[in-house]
Amino acid sequence: MTLTAVDAGFRPTTPRRDGLGVASAQTYRELLRTVREAGLMDRTRGYYIGILIVLGFATVGAATGFVLLGHSWYQLLVAGFLGVVLTQFAFVAHEASHGQVFASPTANTRVGRLLANGVVGISYTWWMNKHSRHHANPNMVAKDPDISPGVLRFTEDDAATTKSRAKALFTRNQGWLFFPLITLEGLNLHVTSLRSLLGGGLTWPRVREALVIFTRLAIYVGVVFWLLSPGLAFAFLGVQLAVFGFYMGASFAPNHKGMKILPADSRVDFFTKQVVTSRNIRGGAVMNHAMGGLNYQIEHHLFPTMARPHLARARVIVKDYCEKLEVPYTETGLFESYGIVVRYLNEVGLAARDPFDCPARFSMR
Repeated sequence: MTLTAVDAGFRPTTPRRDGLGVASAQTYRELLRTVREAGLMDRTRGYYIGILIVLGFATVGAATGFVLLGHSWYQLLVAGFLGVVLTQFAFVAHEASHGQVFASPTANTRVGRLLANGVVGISYTWWMNKHSRHHANPNMVAKDPDISPGVLRFTEDDAATTKSRAKALFTRNQGWLFFPLITLEGLNLHVTSLRSLLGGGLTWPRVREALVIFTRLAIYVGVVFWLLSPGLAFAFLGVQLAVFGFYMGASFAPNHKGMKILPADSRVDFFTKQVVTSRNIRGGAVMNHAMGGLNYQIEHHLFPTMARPHLARARVIVKDYCEKLEVPYTETGLFESYGIVVRYLNEVGLAARDPFDCPARFSMR
């Protein structure tokens, strides 16, 4: 199996019942105690309420502009702005799903469901299932759904399984196609959410969630087509979905793409597993707001319930621990990370060779 090898920091261990290596369990407990004593596991409810108030005003502003502009191509600016606002709502829904917003699990779940299902239009249940599996085994083959083969291939073994000539050509150039593709991620999230709800058994929680999402969809699309001509309405929805998808994809992709890939049978301790597969993005407070805290991905994976405002201070503590333990701590600029992602996807894509191509051609690339 062709994978990116884990070097420094990779410690094969005998797994314990809690999933941590014996040596790492003590290390992680010490680290957790340190951040708790620093008050970094305390919730910052006021911070999130403030964000939701700002986003609420932004939504009202977008709705007001939408009504006042009427049939005008300037509506596409409103659509783009709405795509940004919905992404910010999605960030808070993501944080609520982790328990970062409130001390009460019930409050977090209710807010997460409301924002995901009713505001953003994405299935909270589907997201929780997928994202929880990712957090448990980031970048681990056959266990992390975020690197499962689909439109893109994230390991050379998966790239080599492409069968058609067209797919092989696509995969060999997937890095260059990545950013155009993520403009479709918004549509993909909506469609996948609905398929997950309609494809399972008819339980009341599923039906209730589907009803909320369909109601939101009907009201939103209905208002757009009621006030705008069909052509402009389609353009409005297209721009909003493209901006939403691009913003989401551009925020989540730098976190793990191009980092260590772990074999399915890896035995690696919790601390190391979370650190070596994650990448932080520099940029301070501005980046923290723009990326919804995803820029501190290492700290987010080590302490999933830590509120966004505390992640920067936790970074200092975690980085110090990593230096002492000689565990690689990766941190780059945003655009540098995009370059890494594109190169990585292209390198993986080279494994998708057309049987009619000359092998020497690939050795020259």
